[in-house]
Amino acid sequence: MDQIQHRHIEGRGLKLHVAEIGSGQSVVVFLHGFPEIWYSWRHQMIALSNANYRAIAPDSRGYGLSDPPPVPENAPYADIIDDLLAILDSLCIPK
Repeated sequence: MDQIQHRHIEGRGLKLHVAEIGSGQSVVVFLHGFPEIWYSWRHQMIALSNANYRAIAPDSRGYGLSDPPPVPENAPYADIIDDLLAILDSLCIPK
C-alpha cells in the first residue's frame, strides 16, 4: 500500500483528497458511498495498478481528508459531479 500516492486538489474552493496509483493509459475512478472513504478501494486499486491501469479514489467532500462544504445541508448532489470534473481536469485525464 506504500505505492498509493496522496494529494489534495482544489475543487470549487474546497481541498479534495485523492489517492492514486499506477501509470497506465486506462484510468479507473472509484467513488465511495456513505460512510466510506478512499481506503475502501485500496485492494482493488493495487490490483488494477498491477494490471497496468491508473486507479484513482477521491474522498468525497466532507469525508476522510476532503474539506466539507460550507453548509453541508445545502450542498446539491451536482457538487459531486463538479468535484469529479475538477479532479479529472487537475490530473489531466480526458473525459
